[in-house]
Amino acid sequence: MKPIRPKLCLRHQLAILCAALGLAAFGASTAKADEAAAAPVEPAVAATTVAPAATNDLAALLAPLANANFAEKEAVAQKVAVSGHPNARPTLAAFLDGKLYARSSDGVVVVAEAVEGGEESLALTDPVTQKSLGTEPAEGLSKIGTNNSLRKSLKNLLAQIALTDPDPAVRLSAVKESMRALDETTVASFRATLAAENDTKVKRAIEVGLALADLESPEADTRLAAVRALDGELAPEVHNRLTTLVTPAEDGTLAEPDERVRLAANAALDNINFWRSVYGAAETMFFGLSLGSVLVLAAIGLAITFGVMGVINMAHGELIMLGAYTAYVMQLLIPDNHGLALLLSVPAAFLVSGAFGVAIERGIVRFLYGRPLETLLATFGLSLILQQLVRSVFSPNNRPVSIPEFMSGVWQVNDALALTYNRLYILVFSLMVFAALVAVLKRTPLGLQVRAVSLNRPMARAMGVRSAFVDAATFGLGAGIAGIAGVALSQLTNVGPNLGQAYIIDSFMVVVFGGVGNLWGTLIGGMSLGVINKLLEPYAGAVLAKILVLVALILFIQRKPRGLFPQKGRAAEGH
Repeated sequence: MKPIRPKLCLRHQLAILCAALGLAAFGASTAKADEAAAAPVEPAVAATTVAPAATNDLAALLAPLANANFAEKEAVAQKVAVSGHPNARPTLAAFLDGKLYARSSDGVVVVAEAVEGGEESLALTDPVTQKSLGTEPAEGLSKIGTNNSLRKSLKNLLAQIALTDPDPAVRLSAVKESMRALDETTVASFRATLAAENDTKVKRAIEVGLALADLESPEADTRLAAVRALDGELAPEVHNRLTTLVTPAEDGTLAEPDERVRLAANAALDNINFWRSVYGAAETMFFGLSLGSVLVLAAIGLAITFGVMGVINMAHGELIMLGAYTAYVMQLLIPDNHGLALLLSVPAAFLVSGAFGVAIERGIVRFLYGRPLETLLATFGLSLILQQLVRSVFSPNNRPVSIPEFMSGVWQVNDALALTYNRLYILVFSLMVFAALVAVLKRTPLGLQVRAVSLNRPMARAMGVRSAFVDAATFGLGAGIAGIAGVALSQLTNVGPNLGQAYIIDSFMVVVFGGVGNLWGTLIGGMSLGVINKLLEPYAGAVLAKILVLVALILFIQRKPRGLFPQKGRAAEGH
């Protein structure tokens, strides 16, 4: 028998259906709540994550650029700047660099850059997500153009965005960039961010920018206060603006009508010029010491060989060149830019140049002791052979050696003093090499034997010192240090076959001036010649400065033939 099914009216059926749906919804919500309670708590989303709404907003803001005029483009750029989107800054930077394009197919705005090796295609990037969109033919894209007014507006907008960057260095750079072209918008941004700024340097830079703006005030008291606030500031914008205040125009009119302001501006300029001259002298001294450190590195190996063995080694410059080429080869073997190749180049160059030095001493120089003119001619011919060897292996073209990241850039002490990191590192490195060499000569048995041979060769032989071994080791040591000097020079100039020729004469000058065979004399002589060269260059030029130094050195040698610190000992006194 079939079961009896009660018949329900339509109203009862709907009521039962709604109840069932309610129970299902209640069960589902309860299950989700249980799952949420049991699930681990997820970390908060990073602040840099772009919300979908923000992504759509930036895309919508950029959409009108495809068909906008310059005034409309500027309005779009301002909306992008205040949108708060994390990629607003790189998008405006691409706009400023002329890299914004519109796709002809759909009008979407993209960032397009040239593809290396391909002139007909452009690499596309989505400005909203900063993700690659592949490449497309250039004819399918239309560039979104800019003019001078729009580019100026973009620069100001980028600076305003940078004023809110969490990095103080970025904010400071933005303030200095904005000071070059102050306008009402920039001044308003400065005033708005001054109270909230907590970095001392950035705050002072903003105050300087506001003081420069106050110089345009119609109130004399405001201008006077601004001049006093700018006293002692070394920024070029401050110096130029104060100079404009006190310099009469061609028709004799004065830019500043108030005498109090002019007097204050003159006093501030005198103070600024004094400190600019002080820091300028410090910068010249630094460049002189850096040049001196290079001369010391180049000459210190020659001081050892020339002082101990009396050998005039004209191939010393080529040993420096071999060290520089060793740095180039290490760069090819280890193509990184973090300094590993350069650090490994130092011992490698020491071994390569040192091995060449031992070979030169054993193969040529040991047969010519006591005949300095013949050693000069023999080593000069050897220098030509080494130059041709390098040309045959590496070609005559100069080879660049990249500077590691930690050595690149400039240490900006203040607005009037900047020190390049590569020269600063080389200065410290040369002092370290000098200290290591002094320690070897003072604290090791080899150093004791080298000093004994240099002071009195016959007596050292009589005491059982193997002078032949000492000669080879000394020549190799001096050649190895020359190779290290080549590594340092590779960070200052290109590497080429004629690299050593530029330093061989200077090396002999340093050795003769400081005292043959005296390491401390080499250090002081090299640093002195470097500083004197840099002090003379602004007045006489680079070439004439070297000529004047050479003439002065000749006159000095006439008075003190054995240099600043002459070598002592019976052998030295017999010459």
